[in-house]
Amino acid sequence: MSDFGTELIRLWPDGDRKIAGLRAGMIASADEVFARHGIDTPLLVAHVMAQVSHECGAGRDVVENLNYTAARMMQVWPSRFPTPASAAPYAHNPEALAAKVYNGRMGNAPGSADGWTYRGRGAVQTTGRDGYARLARVTGLDLVRRPDLVNDPRHFLACGVADFVACGCLPFARADDVVGVTRRLNGGAIGLAARKAWLARWKAALGDAPVIAASPPLAPELPTSPPQQPQQQQRPSRLATFIAALAAALKRS
Repeated sequence: MSDFGTELIRLWPDGDRKIAGLRAGMIASADEVFARHGIDTPLLVAHVMAQVSHECGAGRDVVENLNYTAARMMQVWPSRFPTPASAAPYAHNPEALAAKVYNGRMGNAPGSADGWTYRGRGAVQTTGRDGYARLARVTGLDLVRRPDLVNDPRHFLACGVADFVACGCLPFARADDVVGVTRRLNGGAIGLAARKAWLARWKAALGDAPVIAASPPLAPELPTSPPQQPQQQQRPSRLATFIAALAAALKRS
C-alpha cells in the first residue's frame, strides 16, 4: 500500500499501545483488504480510515470501556438511568452494565452474558451478537465463538472494512458524504466533528497517491534461440575478381 503504511504510523503514534503489532498487521493486510472491497481511490481509503480512526481512537480504544460512574451513565443513557439510585448498582460494574444496556437487543439474549461477550470491539466497534454474526458471514472468521478475533492484528483492518461496507457506507464515501457515512456506520451522527477532522487528516496524508501498490511488470519472455544476425554481404575473393576481369577482356577481344 503506497504511503498508507507511512501515514498510518504517523497518524496513529500510539496505535500499538493496546494491541502489540496492530499497525504492522494493518499495513501487511491493507492491499488485499482494500482490493477485495473495491476501496480503490485515496478518497475511499480516507473515508474508511477516518471512521476507523475515530471509532477505535487510532488504536487506543479497541475494546468498549463500560467502567462508568453513576453520573456518566445518567448522561449516556438518561432513559435507562434517570436517577443516581437507578445507576448506582451498575457503577464500576462493567459486566452488569453491559447486560443492562445491551441484552434483549442486537441479537443478545435476555438474562445471558451476551451483552458483555459482544460488547464493542475492533476497528469500528462491532457490537451485539447480530453484529458479530453478520461480520462472521462476510469475513469467514468464527467471530461468534471467538469475538476477540476482531482485534487480532491480522484481521483488524479486514473486519473494520468489511463492517464499513456491510453497513452500506461505500456509496456515501464515493460521494464524499461524511454525514451519510457516519449515519450508516454509527446509526446517528455521534462524534461527527471528530470524524470530519480525521477525514481531513487522511485526505491530506494520502493526497493523490496510488492506493493499491502496483504489481511489478512481467519480465519479457526470453527468445527460445539466439536472434539471427543480419547477413553481411560477402566480398568477392581476389581469384573471383581476376576471373571476372579476364572473362570481360576475352569478351571484348
